[in-house]
Amino acid sequence: MKKIISGIQQIGVGTPNEEKAFDWYRKNLGMDICVFQDTAEANLMTNYTGDKVQSRSATLAMNMQGGGGLEVWQYTSRDTQPASFDIKVGDLGVFGTRIKCKDVPNTFEFLQSQDVNIITDIKEDPSGAPHFFVKDPHGLIFQIVSGNSWFSNGKYHTGGIAGCMIGVSDIDHSLSLYRDILEYDQVEYDETGTFDDLAPLNGGSQKIRRVLLSHRKPRKGSFSQLLGPSKIELVEVQNREPRKIFRDRYWGDLGFIHLCFDIKGMDQLKQECEEKGFEFTVDSKNSFDMGEAAGRFSYIEDPDGTLIEFVETHKLPILKSVGWYMDVRNKAPEKPIPKWMLQFLRLSRVR
Repeated sequence: MKKIISGIQQIGVGTPNEEKAFDWYRKNLGMDICVFQDTAEANLMTNYTGDKVQSRSATLAMNMQGGGGLEVWQYTSRDTQPASFDIKVGDLGVFGTRIKCKDVPNTFEFLQSQDVNIITDIKEDPSGAPHFFVKDPHGLIFQIVSGNSWFSNGKYHTGGIAGCMIGVSDIDHSLSLYRDILEYDQVEYDETGTFDDLAPLNGGSQKIRRVLLSHRKPRKGSFSQLLGPSKIELVEVQNREPRKIFRDRYWGDLGFIHLCFDIKGMDQLKQECEEKGFEFTVDSKNSFDMGEAAGRFSYIEDPDGTLIEFVETHKLPILKSVGWYMDVRNKAPEKPIPKWMLQFLRLSRVR
């Protein structure tokens, strides 16, 4: 079986207060489906947690209108550490997460009414697409963009994750991962200069190169219809030395800790990554329980050390109250799970 990328499953969010963060994402971004909530030790992540097993609590939140989720993550064995410096556009790692919405001006007005910290007016990116940036209660940046793919209709202005902005030191070198392995094979724009839409952000008025990547072909696989299309914007600063966002910190500290893809064919993906110079740094090898869900997971690093996670889902809770768990391994690899079946996830809604 060849590797199949179904889409961005989630972006990990390290936070000092899991409950507060989840509540904010639920109320303001419609991320009200609790797919799982799990408390455990992160035994396999010691490469990124100071060579010591750390304990954590995590909640996977999703929006049933479609898009990826947020894995809201909090240490229980130590205090969550913020960066020791002000993070700027172009620093190395996930700088901001893209959230799709139905209508940019209406969403702007709604978030204003909720007293959300909106840090830019509505501006256009180099392709002419409107968007704006907000901060969550812990200072993490979300980019609100227009979406044209929806899994279901609902009351929320926004859907889920539709990509992210990643700081890299060399865009051309990074394409060997984001284009060649992750299959973001279409360039929406490739521009160098200063940009009005980024100017209000910390470091946003500097000279940078921006490349927005999308994928030509629709994603396939079990959760492809739910996760939908996504875009990755690579940002490379021109006139300064960028810093690693997680410099001198652990995975799980405050920030966007990883970008996670739902995949099929982990062994095939592992071989491809190794052949192209991106060896797995973590591999659960067998099925790993995550509360009510289970799967095999692995990690690689992009050329600047940003963590990319892959999850091959094995078990998913569909109807917890009657013990209905789907064994995804029995599904045809390229075929999406029927929408009616995934709609049962609505019963995990937190109100």
